[in-house]
Amino acid sequence: MSELPMEAPAPRVGDPTVIVDSLHVEYRSFAGGKRADNKSSLLKRSRGTRVVHALKGVSFVAHRGESIGVIGHNGSGKSTLMRSIAGLTPAASGAVYAQSRPALLGVNAALMPALTGEKNVILGALALGLTPKEAAEKYQDIVDFSEIEEFIDLPMKTYSSGMGARLRFAIAMAREQQILLIDEALAVGDKGFRERSEERIRAMRDRAGTVFLVSHSMGSIRDTCNRVIWIDHGTIRMDGDPKEVIQAYRASK
Repeated sequence: MSELPMEAPAPRVGDPTVIVDSLHVEYRSFAGGKRADNKSSLLKRSRGTRVVHALKGVSFVAHRGESIGVIGHNGSGKSTLMRSIAGLTPAASGAVYAQSRPALLGVNAALMPALTGEKNVILGALALGLTPKEAAEKYQDIVDFSEIEEFIDLPMKTYSSGMGARLRFAIAMAREQQILLIDEALAVGDKGFRERSEERIRAMRDRAGTVFLVSHSMGSIRDTCNRVIWIDHGTIRMDGDPKEVIQAYRASK
């Protein structure tokens, strides 16, 4: 992931923030058993390894003020795309350019299980680049939003997956992000939490941020995003208006 040149005038709504240019990503792992006969398969054998072509020539441009839903079946390449944009997964070929460093929020985002929720809130805020004073000022809002006040003094390892996901989201939204990548982080929250989270995402978009939301909830995608990208077997099947893309995606099942 490379950053776009910053010599240009002050950014405006509609300016490019992320450029994905013919992105290919491959994973390699040890392979056993017989070689697949289907030559069109995503899997191919090479010297005892199995190569998974997770993304195959993906290209698009994201702009300031967009919230982009990313949909597709399990294994289609959605999470790989998010990790590539965040700079965590290298490209086999092609490139990703970003106007600023993207922040990836996923349900597996690392917190410290042995530490209390209180300490994780402070450490998480500091890790985002907030000063100690700013972290202290944001503390109560993070706790209130995540709805874990009753458990804030307990170690993170005692939290349910939903509690941990709510806390991660609340921490991530404590700082204004120019480019935010959300990978299924809303899937484990209750209806009230999802609605508040979607409201925060829309507010960020309206302040001319760029949000990518990976979700299997078409309701969340439809209510939150003004553009949808459908990934299918590592390629972009469709990119455009949420209603049209979601309708086509549902019809394909």
